[in-house]
Amino acid sequence: MTATEDRRTDRSVAVRVRLFAVLRERAGSADLGLELPAGATVGDALVELERRPGLGDALARIEVALAVNREWADRSTVLHDGDELALIPPVSGGADAPRIHARVSGEPLQLDRLARSVVRPGAGAVVSFQGVTREVERLEYEAYAEMAEERMAAILVDVVAEHALEAAAAEHRTGSVPLGEPSVIVAVSAAHRGEAFAGARDAIDRIKAEAPIWKQEIEGGEARWVEGTTPGSGAR
Repeated sequence: MTATEDRRTDRSVAVRVRLFAVLRERAGSADLGLELPAGATVGDALVELERRPGLGDALARIEVALAVNREWADRSTVLHDGDELALIPPVSGGADAPRIHARVSGEPLQLDRLARSVVRPGAGAVVSFQGVTREVERLEYEAYAEMAEERMAAILVDVVAEHALEAAAAEHRTGSVPLGEPSVIVAVSAAHRGEAFAGARDAIDRIKAEAPIWKQEIEGGEARWVEGTTPGSGAR
């Protein structure tokens, strides 16, 4: 670090601001740079952003969630040099078109229906995934259902923000899942296929690692619990 850089960081911090959906449209960019005094908070950053034409009007009308370095934050969170501040609009496209859907159920899963649920006017790509029972007679799934649904929804919120998705949905089955039937399905939509593929993979990888759901393989009258990660150990 040069003497000039050292003096600058003593006085200020450089923060990257990420914007999504209507905020991105109003700002004309998905990324903005802010230079703030050392010790500045998220609230200070919002004051600066509210001064910007278009973006300020949107922020006055929309209640946004806040994240710093992909962790939920509030207005009192202190910002540091190089931090990423994300402003996340409400994760819904209207009362009958939620952007996020997560469900744990004992009912058979329907991938076509889930894929249709994430279609949006701004989506040029829809990517879906289903994990099916293979090699054994059946799988038995047990879940801490309420917590699993909350964890899955939180994962999808992260994935929508991180990959600029239009919508994301996931469902996981509990109980007995015979050979060839799906136990988990994921569908996401995005403006472009790259974001959609990346978002779908990130969603299923994190759901498998973080949701409190357990799997038992059943074959020929024998049962074996499948080893996995400790619940919560992969959570961000």
